[in-house]
Amino acid sequence: MLKERSGRGYDRLGKEAGVSGSSLHRYCSGLGVPTDYRVVHSFAKVCGASAEELRELHRLWALADTDRDATTGTAKESLAADRETGAETVARWDADARREAGPAATTAAADGAEPGSGHGAPPVAPDPGADDVVPLEIELGTTRRPGRSRMPEKLSPRFAVLAAMVAVLLVAGFVWLPGGRSADGSPAADDGLLYSPACKSVSMGQHDECVREVQTLLVAAKGRLAVDGDFGPETLRRLTAFQVLARLPASNVVDEDTKKALYARKVSMSTWSPARVAERIRQVFTEDPASAVAVARCASFLDPLWVLPNTNGSRNWGVFQISDGRLRELGGTPLRAFDPEWNIKAAHRLWSAQHDFHDWPSCEAALKDTPKA
Repeated sequence: MLKERSGRGYDRLGKEAGVSGSSLHRYCSGLGVPTDYRVVHSFAKVCGASAEELRELHRLWALADTDRDATTGTAKESLAADRETGAETVARWDADARREAGPAATTAAADGAEPGSGHGAPPVAPDPGADDVVPLEIELGTTRRPGRSRMPEKLSPRFAVLAAMVAVLLVAGFVWLPGGRSADGSPAADDGLLYSPACKSVSMGQHDECVREVQTLLVAAKGRLAVDGDFGPETLRRLTAFQVLARLPASNVVDEDTKKALYARKVSMSTWSPARVAERIRQVFTEDPASAVAVARCASFLDPLWVLPNTNGSRNWGVFQISDGRLRELGGTPLRAFDPEWNIKAAHRLWSAQHDFHDWPSCEAALKDTPKA
């Protein structure tokens, strides 16, 4: 649809998007899925896609990429005969997501929104008022007259047993009910919704309250994402960043160690603003500051905690989306790559090899007509 709307041919669009015309034809024909989302993003920007269209493209690419990995385990392109099946799969997932989200779901907080585009404040559950509490005597099937003591004059054996059970549960609640605290004020080891049987596993594609709890905890850690109960690409990015910052394996799932780290609330995802990132890039890339900012904006939207997965299992990290392979060459780690100062200087080292941006071919289109500083 974007290609037809642009009115341009595959060769021209491919040249501007940093990919061959033949590859672009395969992608648009449904014969293959790009191994790197940045190809999709660059093509869409060349075609004038809106922010909402970019978010939808990211969601569809993530679904196609996940489906490919699940069925083949490789980046091998699917056959032409699979096109209809793939389209039906995406359509079915999309319909299921809309049905589960319900009519009240909003698109403004869609997962995968661009950093800096603005999110609404995460929904806050209202505090329970007095009207929400069932009086104990009504719950127990007894009544009382005004001015009289709440305790019946004579307890029946059944009432006495029930009252004893309630007392035991209330005392035990201080130890194990959600919301309990340990001696130092931190959440207890088994505290929180994520420790319930319903949340034994939380991972990509899930839509429920377990995901909403994870998102709420990530927001509490200063992570930028929508709280909508939908475990999509944006939630996966933020979860991966949190796990790295917590010095945990980036497992793509909310495992037991991740749950403990989320509830401990000791990890902060607070980082530089896009404006500060752009300013620092200009200071480091004195030779070509405007192009460097354009490449970084294309790669990560100037988000220091941006993460993108590749189909071979590797990932790209931080402001300049430095790959795992490049990190090893530069003596870095994903944790160091999330430090914007280190990431920007490392990117400058890569640029200095040939004084160009050949390490970011998918962002080549971002340099077109870029005014020189």
